[in-house]
Amino acid sequence: MLEPTKRADASGMDEFGYAQTLDRSIGKFASFAAGVSYISILTGVFQLFYFGFSMAGPAYAWSWPLVFAGQLMVALCFAELAGRYPVAGSVYNWAKRLSSGTFAWLAGWLLLISSIVALGAVALALQLTLPQIWSGFQIIGDGTGTYDFALNGVLLASIMISISTVINAFGVKLMTKINSIGVFVELAAAVLLILALAWHVVRGPEVLFSTEGYGMDHDLGFFGVFLIGAMASGYVMYGFDTASSLGEETKDPKKTAPKAILRAITASFILGGLILLGGLLAAPDLNDPKLGAADGGLQYIVLSVLGGPFGKAFLVCIVVAVTVCTLAVHAAAIRMMFAMARDNNLPFSRQLSKVHPERKTPTVAAIVIGIIAIIPLIVNVSQPAIFTILSSISIVLIYLSYLLVTVPLLRKRFQKKWPLADDGTEPGFSLGKWGLPVNIVAVLWGGAMTLNLIWPRPEIYNSVPPFEWYLQWGGVLFVGAVTGGGALLYRLKIRHQTGVLAAHAAPIHVDSSQDSAATGSPAGTGLVSSPAHAMAPQSSPDIGGEIPDELAVQGATSGKGSGS
Repeated sequence: MLEPTKRADASGMDEFGYAQTLDRSIGKFASFAAGVSYISILTGVFQLFYFGFSMAGPAYAWSWPLVFAGQLMVALCFAELAGRYPVAGSVYNWAKRLSSGTFAWLAGWLLLISSIVALGAVALALQLTLPQIWSGFQIIGDGTGTYDFALNGVLLASIMISISTVINAFGVKLMTKINSIGVFVELAAAVLLILALAWHVVRGPEVLFSTEGYGMDHDLGFFGVFLIGAMASGYVMYGFDTASSLGEETKDPKKTAPKAILRAITASFILGGLILLGGLLAAPDLNDPKLGAADGGLQYIVLSVLGGPFGKAFLVCIVVAVTVCTLAVHAAAIRMMFAMARDNNLPFSRQLSKVHPERKTPTVAAIVIGIIAIIPLIVNVSQPAIFTILSSISIVLIYLSYLLVTVPLLRKRFQKKWPLADDGTEPGFSLGKWGLPVNIVAVLWGGAMTLNLIWPRPEIYNSVPPFEWYLQWGGVLFVGAVTGGGALLYRLKIRHQTGVLAAHAAPIHVDSSQDSAATGSPAGTGLVSSPAHAMAPQSSPDIGGEIPDELAVQGATSGKGSGS
């Protein structure tokens, strides 16, 4: 039997067993912007400030550096993986090379579902800002009715998701161009806002050490409400892996993606932390109940401190940030769906993995995700606490999917199978001797934060009437259903069909000096025409092991591939 020979491919995708079908046009700033816009400090910090403040007061701000420290450990692990595997659906593809087929599929499945839920949650943020810019954006009711907030939020979010669907379906060039402009506006606005708030400071940083009676009614005291309020910070600092998920469309991705991941989370921490600090020190009255209300929050502080025109100008910048954040979350979800579909790991994989011949983007996946993202909004349309519920569920799934990468990576380190043996390929980023301690902290952090976020607290999952047990346990029930249902779907059906679809498989080149008759191809073509090879199993010699049978790729003529 002929042995395939490694070929030189400018795209580098044959190294991973795939053909280059997406448009590789993203530069360094656009890659950085993708990570920044997904984290989106002007979206996240302004979205849940009211929640964190209402739970733990000004001292909730300490959750910001705490979450950053933990997530930085995860980002460092991801940067190392991105330096080796800058492939679409990064978390899924990393898990595929580190773990078993079931856990790898679950990593992709959970991140896909969380991205779809997060897409709706991010778009809902328009409801927190637009009506404060102009009351006319409160289209349904006047904002005082029980369901006015949720109904109007769903309407605005659905419009935003529809716009995002059109832009993402049109192509990555348009999306990244809009995204880069939006990120530039967001970063400039963040710097100006920090300076403006600093100019209006009315108290010192000692307020950050005052619990002011928060937690008196909680069994764990202030620590208990601080853990709840930490969700406000936990919701912001994730999605930095987007820079790597767009790796197939990025120039020199093995060097660009790791830097973009670390720069995105660091820049977001610094700017977001200063905005949070400035808002707390400049707020006219920290006892004002509007600071802990969904229709007030940090937006209310900005309007109070900076006044009409200037305050509203900054709120417009927040709307820009929400817009590009929606685009980035949508783009990341599309790449995950595409990555899993081209491995035939989703229902209707052939349709979902289709790439538009001219725009070179997964158009069908963009449209399907846009439609599905609106469903959770409609289901929760009569839930006044819609925002905190969807936000909580989305980040629980995110943290779980991240654990399905960091845990097997740690196991590889203990087995001395990571870092990889020198195979002649230069990694784009390496942690060196710090890899093991960083990875251990990343796993411990991810586990602790997941438990904290999924805990069935009424403050998060059932904060308003009617008070029912199934609402309080809604997060646990939903995450359990998604995880358990997904595992059953994979074990009973998906794993029997998994394999790189022929349209996306890298061409197999053979040694032209060998007998061409054995391949059924004309001599000198360098291509294997057998359809069995179009779905050839992906090997991973650089990780010291083989892809499990569950991920072996089906041969079109011989059932499940054997690897020969």
